[in-house]
Amino acid sequence: MSYYISARLKVPFDDAIARAEAALKTEGFGVISRIDIQQTLKSKIDVDFRPYTILGACNPTLAHEALQLEDKVGLMLPCNVIVQQSGSAEVEVAAIDPVASMQAISNPELVKAAAVVRDKLERAIDRLRQSEI
Repeated sequence: MSYYISARLKVPFDDAIARAEAALKTEGFGVISRIDIQQTLKSKIDVDFRPYTILGACNPTLAHEALQLEDKVGLMLPCNVIVQQSGSAEVEVAAIDPVASMQAISNPELVKAAAVVRDKLERAIDRLRQSEI
């Protein structure tokens, strides 16, 4: 089982971030955090790295349901989505597969809830793939 869902886009990096955020929004996710890995590595350890941003995506209703099922599941929230330059003409957008990550927790109800989240993330990533056609 893969631990992520991804799409490759032939758009500028910042455009890929905007498209990813818009696709997530259509599925009820908001971006509650944004980590610019390229900038962080440069400022903290003076290392050059490709454009790479981690978006912390949260669907409040589904997060609330998950927290009611398992109070420590917040350790695995929000759903991370990465946007990274992968070659000169391509940007990859990848989302965590929450079903894969929730296998670490022995709670069948949480696995069912994670499947709902995965379906929404898959639809968001599919929207990005469709935008490339």
